[in-house]
Amino acid sequence: MSTIDLSKPRYPQSTYWGRIRHFIDVTDPRTLFVSSKELERSKQLLQNKSQHDQIEPERLWKAKKVIDSTIHPDTGEAVFLPFRMSCFVPTNMVLVAGMLLPNPSIKSILFWQWANQSVNVAFNSANANKTTPMSMKETAIAYASAVTTSCAIAVGLNQSVPRLKISPNVKSLCMKLVPFTAVAAAGTVNVFLMRGKEIRDGINVFTEEGEEVGKSKKAGLSAVSQVAISRILTNAPVLILPPILLSRFEKTEFIKARPKLVLPLNFGLIALCLMTALPAAIAVFPQVGELETATMEKEFQDLKDSHGKPINKLYFNKGL
Repeated sequence: MSTIDLSKPRYPQSTYWGRIRHFIDVTDPRTLFVSSKELERSKQLLQNKSQHDQIEPERLWKAKKVIDSTIHPDTGEAVFLPFRMSCFVPTNMVLVAGMLLPNPSIKSILFWQWANQSVNVAFNSANANKTTPMSMKETAIAYASAVTTSCAIAVGLNQSVPRLKISPNVKSLCMKLVPFTAVAAAGTVNVFLMRGKEIRDGINVFTEEGEEVGKSKKAGLSAVSQVAISRILTNAPVLILPPILLSRFEKTEFIKARPKLVLPLNFGLIALCLMTALPAAIAVFPQVGELETATMEKEFQDLKDSHGKPINKLYFNKGL
C-alpha cells in the first residue's frame, strides 16, 4: 500500500470545497462518542509511522479525523468536550431552546443572553491559538469584559429599536435585522476581547518546514479577525433563513391545523441551518493561515531558509 501524508488534511486546503470537506470531518458530532481508549489508539496509530504502509488508508484517515476533531493542534491535549467544534451545534441548540421559550421576561432574556455569550467565550477560549497562553486573571478579566459588553449590545439593540420613532415600514425592517445585527456585533466583540492577547503579544509563526521563527502581532490580528468573520457567517443563515421559511410554513393548511408544531419546526430549521452553516463558514479561511513576510514585522522580512533562499511566507494556526 502507498504511504499517505498524515501531516496534512485529507482534502486539499487550497480550494473552498476541500476546506468544507475537511471541516465537515472536524465538526462531525459523531466524534463526540469516541472513548478515551479509542482516542489513545488513534494517537498511537498515527505516531507509529513505520507501520502506515501496512494499514488500510481509510483506517488511518479515520484515526486522523478523531484526532483533528478532538485534540488542540497547539497543546496536543483534548479540548473539553462541550466546547469542541464538533459539539458546537449540540451545545448551541440547548441555548436555542431557551431563547425560543414563549413570552420571555427581561430576566429571561438577560439570562439566555448571558448563557449564550458565556458559551461563546468558552468556544473562543477553548479553540483559540494557544501559543500565547492567558493567566487565570487575564481569562477572568476577558470573560467579564466579553460577556458584559456583548450582552449589553445584544439586549440594548433588542430593547431600543422598538422604541425608535420612525416609519412603520422602516421599523419593521429594523426589527427583522436586529437579531442578526445584535448577535453579529456581540459575537465579534466577544472574539476580540477573549483573544485580544493574541493581537497584543502576537502568536507563533512558522516556516513551510514547520520551524517556529517568533511571535507576530500581525498574524495574531489576522487569526482573530478571520475567526470573527467566520462566527458572523455561521450566524447569518441561522438568523435569516428559519424566520423566512417558518413564515411560509405557517401559511400552509397543515400547520394552521397544528399550531403546536410551530415551535419544534422552528427548532429543527435552526438546527439544520446551524449544522450546514458551521463547516461552510469555518471553511472560508484555511486552518493554517499565511502572511507575506513583506507585510509583517521587520524581524521577519529578511529571513532565509536552510538553503539560503529568502523566506517570502510564514504560517500560523488561526484557531477556530
